[in-house]
Amino acid sequence: MALSWSDHENIAIDLLEKFPDTDPLTVRFTDLKKWITELNGFSDDPNSSNEAKLEAIQMAWHEEWKDAQED
Repeated sequence: MALSWSDHENIAIDLLEKFPDTDPLTVRFTDLKKWITELNGFSDDPNSSNEAKLEAIQMAWHEEWKDAQED
């Protein structure tokens, strides 16, 4: 499945699978952008990200991460 910057939930799930022990709120946006663009299936323009898109992805990832911590 092709991922784009608007696929917050799917990107969040992929990040959780790739970095299960990482608290998303500790990740700098520069690292987050790099990690997202390196995900399998990411096909959007890396330069079309912005702070709002990265924050939305980070918050979605944080929700997935919190849920995983409860299991």
